[in-house]
Amino acid sequence: MNGVAAIAKGMATTLKVLFRKPVTVDYPYVKRPRAPRFRGRHELRTYENGLEMCVGCELCQVACPAAAITVQAAENDPDNPHSPGERYGYKYQVDLLRCIFCGMCEEACPTDCLHLTQEFELADFTRESLILQKEQLVNRNPSGFKVPMNVYPPFRRKAVNA
Repeated sequence: MNGVAAIAKGMATTLKVLFRKPVTVDYPYVKRPRAPRFRGRHELRTYENGLEMCVGCELCQVACPAAAITVQAAENDPDNPHSPGERYGYKYQVDLLRCIFCGMCEEACPTDCLHLTQEFELADFTRESLILQKEQLVNRNPSGFKVPMNVYPPFRRKAVNA
């Protein structure tokens, strides 16, 4: 009789759980909302006039504990500026295979150009495709950030605002 009681108890548990709301979701088609502070893929922001916010200070590279970021700065051309500062990030790489998504690079950025988005589906077939170049990181959609005028050197104000 002891075996029958155990089976009845197991069946009762099964019936109780059977009518509960499922815990899982149909993942590729239904996605759960992520926390607002979730840290996913990197993105370089631009100002509303199209200039890059990155001034090539390399602080994100220094702050990265995994050494996943490589930045090389270059002097800005007064006739064709890339950013409002005197320099800009000429080469910018993020190695997603090394990145631990800690967000220290985002905190170190003085211009708030580096942003970790909510995008998390980063799987790919080759290692090279997981090393993001500047062209893949720059978000060309207007961010709504206004260009701060006090960062322009006097000789560049005409060229940028013309």
